[in-house]
Amino acid sequence: MRDLQELEQAGFPLYSEVGAAGGYHILKECILPPIAFSENEAEAIFFACQALQYYRDLPFEQETISVLKKFLNCLPLDVQNSITQIQNKIVFWIPDRHCDSPLLKSMFLVVINHHAVTIRYSSTYSENTRTIIPIGLYAMNGLWYCPAYCTTANQIRVFRVDRIKEILTEKPYPKGTYPIPASIQEYLEKTEIKNDYHLKIQLTDIGVKRCESECLLATGLKIFAAGDGIIDMEINHASLAWVADYILPFGNNATVLEPLELIELIKQKIYELHQHYCKS
Repeated sequence: MRDLQELEQAGFPLYSEVGAAGGYHILKECILPPIAFSENEAEAIFFACQALQYYRDLPFEQETISVLKKFLNCLPLDVQNSITQIQNKIVFWIPDRHCDSPLLKSMFLVVINHHAVTIRYSSTYSENTRTIIPIGLYAMNGLWYCPAYCTTANQIRVFRVDRIKEILTEKPYPKGTYPIPASIQEYLEKTEIKNDYHLKIQLTDIGVKRCESECLLATGLKIFAAGDGIIDMEINHASLAWVADYILPFGNNATVLEPLELIELIKQKIYELHQHYCKS
């Protein structure tokens, strides 16, 4: 009995069950024993949490708020003041996308449990049902993405979590059945290898400033002493339409030099706009 009391005092909540198979058990969501942090370690935890502050949805949003309050209240007053200064002075700003992701936590659990799901998905042009085997989740520019093997397309596609309208079924799948990377890190590293098209876009100084904030194009951006610059990089086929949509509003602040396919795509979009606004 004394051993049980020591376990409870260490932060492990116990419960008992009667009967032949009974005994004492630890609750699944047990309370962790006390952990000692240095001042710098405590500040590092709050600094890391600042990066998530402006995300509209998080898998464990309420739990994050709760744990930070508990943690802050246990710290000495001088450390609390130091953390408050970090919160008031340092921000990882993310634009509000006005896109709710009510199924984010559900997809988080799907990914962790290595399950396949059938979802109702709303894409740019239609809504349909498909079965996917998620690789993982990643967040970028305020949105959550789920790269997954799509059994309809028989290839890996990227799904925006806010566009997943419903999870219809969920079940385990045999590992090794589908050609997917073992981790989200492996997937992201592979996507950095883009060699379908050689992209070359000449930019004015205004064009440079607009491209600096776009993470994809910024990786290939070279800025000259006068402030103008050039994007010189490789991209994959799937990114071509996105680049056309992104560059089109630049007007004469961007001149596409390569590839020819991108130039033709922009011409087509300009023609469609002209037809839309200049109907006789």
